[in-house]
Amino acid sequence: MLKQFRLFSLIICTLVASSTTAQAPFSRGVNITGWFQASGPRQIQFSQYSKKDFENIKSLGCDAIRLPVNLFHMTSGNPDYTIDPLFLSMLDQALDWAEELRLYLIIDNHTSDDLASQNPNLETALVKVWTQLANRYKDRSDYILYEIMNEPNGSAMTTAKWGQIQQSAINAIRLSDTRHTIIVGGAGYNSYNELAALPVYTDNNLIYTFHFYDPFVFTHQGASWPSPSMVSLANVPFPYNASTMPAVPSDLVGTWVGSALNNYKNEGTVAKVKSLIDIAVAFRTLRDIKLYCGEFGVYIPNSKNTDRCFWYSEVRKYLEEKNIAWTIWDYKGGFGLFKKGSNEDFRYDVNIPLIQALGLTEPPQQTYVQRPDSVGFSIYTDYIGENISDASYASGGTVDFYSANSPNYGRYCLMWSGSNQYGTVGFNFTPDKDLSQLRAQNYALSMMIKGDSPGTKFQLRFTDTKTAVAGDHPWRMNFTVDETIAAWDNKWHKVFIPLTRFAEGGSWDNGTWYNPTNSFDWKSVDQFSLVAEQAALTGKTFWLDNIQISNMDTARVNTGIVDINSDKTAATVYPNPAVDYTSIQTFEEVHQIVLFNISGIPVKKITGSKTVPLGDIPPGIYMAFIQYGNQQFCSKKIIRK
Repeated sequence: MLKQFRLFSLIICTLVASSTTAQAPFSRGVNITGWFQASGPRQIQFSQYSKKDFENIKSLGCDAIRLPVNLFHMTSGNPDYTIDPLFLSMLDQALDWAEELRLYLIIDNHTSDDLASQNPNLETALVKVWTQLANRYKDRSDYILYEIMNEPNGSAMTTAKWGQIQQSAINAIRLSDTRHTIIVGGAGYNSYNELAALPVYTDNNLIYTFHFYDPFVFTHQGASWPSPSMVSLANVPFPYNASTMPAVPSDLVGTWVGSALNNYKNEGTVAKVKSLIDIAVAFRTLRDIKLYCGEFGVYIPNSKNTDRCFWYSEVRKYLEEKNIAWTIWDYKGGFGLFKKGSNEDFRYDVNIPLIQALGLTEPPQQTYVQRPDSVGFSIYTDYIGENISDASYASGGTVDFYSANSPNYGRYCLMWSGSNQYGTVGFNFTPDKDLSQLRAQNYALSMMIKGDSPGTKFQLRFTDTKTAVAGDHPWRMNFTVDETIAAWDNKWHKVFIPLTRFAEGGSWDNGTWYNPTNSFDWKSVDQFSLVAEQAALTGKTFWLDNIQISNMDTARVNTGIVDINSDKTAATVYPNPAVDYTSIQTFEEVHQIVLFNISGIPVKKITGSKTVPLGDIPPGIYMAFIQYGNQQFCSKKIIRK
């Protein structure tokens, strides 16, 4: 009886402890990957995400975003590690969106490869970058959190050693910022097994993080980055099912992956998954700390969606049962929330069974129907345009989408310099563009261009999508730009090339050249690019601005010098044309936006926001009058489709 009483008391105490465990200020969210994970600030495609994406994430029932940043790459490097102002201006904008929407945003230092972890200057680098960020954001809201470093790893990086380095970073932050929550974790790729080896930090405003990808042979089947590669591994079930279990691929026999597959009967169970999460739970109980799962997910390509969703459901429910906040890896991409092989459009492509498994709010979905483009659009104007991604292949040269070298108009222009032969500035359309109607209506490629080297030339190219039809290839339509089109005299020139002037250019496909066969499909245009086709552009530079598909030669040459530091009215409208909303893309504070119709009558006023709702006004052309916080003004045309 006494033993029973003691057991009952223990159970009660455990339940009380569990119910009173300190919680993270947020509960569930996503990682936004591939955005600030660039090799430098000038390689960030800022327009890849917008405030609308943040709104979509919140509509799912999320209250947090983890933002991986290759932070060391955003600096001047050793010895000063000075953070680039361009990157800071972009980060500021993301923080603004999060705060406006009341989303917690975790600034995750994701410079976590082996080289970063083994860098002898790692401690110095962490202290310097976090000192700068803490000084910059110390007075901002509690919706901002700092994660010192993602997944420290490497044979020499023990948790004991990492714990000391992490303490130095904590101290550096607290010298100027005693307010914001700091996220800390163990070595071994933020393993739950390493939490217990961390020192006892005295700071009372910390959240401890771990990552969860067990069983690894299930969550990473098809992945190329583990060693050995797991590309050949597919259809591993979860939970374990002997009747559907694949054989060990021949290239994985005798490796740790093969051993793991042979032991999968024991590892691929819900009970095992829960027992591993319990390791982190036990650490929380021991230390009485806040606990958070910063990453968990299943790679899409080779996994079955039903099994994938079941794993997410079981892991998510158990994390929540144990009062552990989480952010899944990730929003888009190989582990994302969208259907396999889709365009990852929130309106059409969300993986609803996965949303259900995560206990999130199902967004309404429409059926995507490709229609011919009926209006022109921007490919690049200060930023890469809507539903367009960078597909550049620098090949020894430089592609800079944020050049402040006297842009023709606005804040930036595109600089292309020193490319080897066949180097490319590429823009990928997602989904494919149907330009057939615009071509029939004599639309053109319109842009501003400046070059510094007489006698040079390059190729403009549209490429269509290769289909499954036998004999089909990614066909090209080409146009050569040389000094008959624009003088390379270091001055801006207008270029207006009707789409009908582009000529069939054949195809290079899987190492084989195919001559033109009049097969290019204007209804399925995958990419637009500038290519150093004829020769290398060594020592030569081109600048481009306002690249558009347009039916009017509306470009104007700005002969003056645009000073990036004084041009406070620089702004672009994105997306434009738009249906439900558009945004004023500017790094300046916007005080007020007044929208006028073509009769000059004001139809909408927005205060303190850069987002312009359009759903409640008729289709047509409007003029946005923008007042900045510094009392400067500008106006922009907005088209409501």
